[in-house]
Amino acid sequence: MSFHRIRASARSKSLYAGLSAFGLMLGLALTPASASAEDVIVGLVTKTEVNPFFVKMRQAAETRAKEKGLTLIARAGKFDGDNEGQVAAIEDLISAGAKGILVTPNNSSGMLDIIKRARESGILVIALDTATDPADAVDATFATDNFEAGVKQGAYARKAMGDKEAVVAMLDGTPGGTVDTFRHDGYLKGFGIAEGDPAIVGAAITNGAQDKGQVGMENLLSKNGDINAVYTINEPAAAGAYAALKSFGKEDDVMLTSIDGGCAGVRDVKDGKIAATVMQFPYKMAEMGVDAIAEYAATGDKPSGFVDTGSELITDKPVEGLESKDTAWGLENCWGD
Repeated sequence: MSFHRIRASARSKSLYAGLSAFGLMLGLALTPASASAEDVIVGLVTKTEVNPFFVKMRQAAETRAKEKGLTLIARAGKFDGDNEGQVAAIEDLISAGAKGILVTPNNSSGMLDIIKRARESGILVIALDTATDPADAVDATFATDNFEAGVKQGAYARKAMGDKEAVVAMLDGTPGGTVDTFRHDGYLKGFGIAEGDPAIVGAAITNGAQDKGQVGMENLLSKNGDINAVYTINEPAAAGAYAALKSFGKEDDVMLTSIDGGCAGVRDVKDGKIAATVMQFPYKMAEMGVDAIAEYAATGDKPSGFVDTGSELITDKPVEGLESKDTAWGLENCWGD
């Protein structure tokens, strides 16, 4: 081989190596993990747009996404229980190219197919507030330990009633949601009774709404005027229950407790309408969710399993053996208006 041909061959190999290195660098630059922050879409799908809990969650997600330089697209069901609306929202987010989706499922098993499709598309899916069934249908869950929150609610009600014989009514949320099941079961455990116990004289479905809480409580009182302990799925349902109790002249005779920690609910505790509530922290769920998606976009690392975002018993009438915070602390840490 001539000297010139050797030089030409060397130049060709050098050029090929340079182009290969450039191609590798370009490929790395275009991988999702190193995409610029403003190109990262975070999806948030809540149960409704009007419940103060989900309003606070959306506000916290918007603020955190802005801090991180991410793009947030927020969607919601039209009403509590609107599973089809949430499925359609996730379909839209898949089409929009979301890097991660945060979802509070209306039905814990009703979204499994669309969640599977999102994950198969390379989207990180995190459940907030409400776990899926099965729990590993999503990559991770950031939520209140709702069973433990229910235990706190029930334990407080039983201890605060002393030796009084209990006549219990259950104002439940929406069937099919793990939040509803966990809180309901936790309350019973904390109260010291089991499903089917004769102390439980009735139940009503409220969908977590104040008007349905009032109607449900009125119906239960009409059937049994001896009710003296009422479980409520959340504070709007508790507000409805209080209105019903007042209309029957029984507002001072019933141990009414709840879970949420919204500012309106804490004020109801302060005013004596609710004996105690268990505060949860929706803004923590949203902030942690956005952070996890940002990390996934940057490094490809995914969170996994259940992460408890905490809860606190709020009451101005503490009982021995249960840790609690007063309403002054509650009003400093609550959410909503």
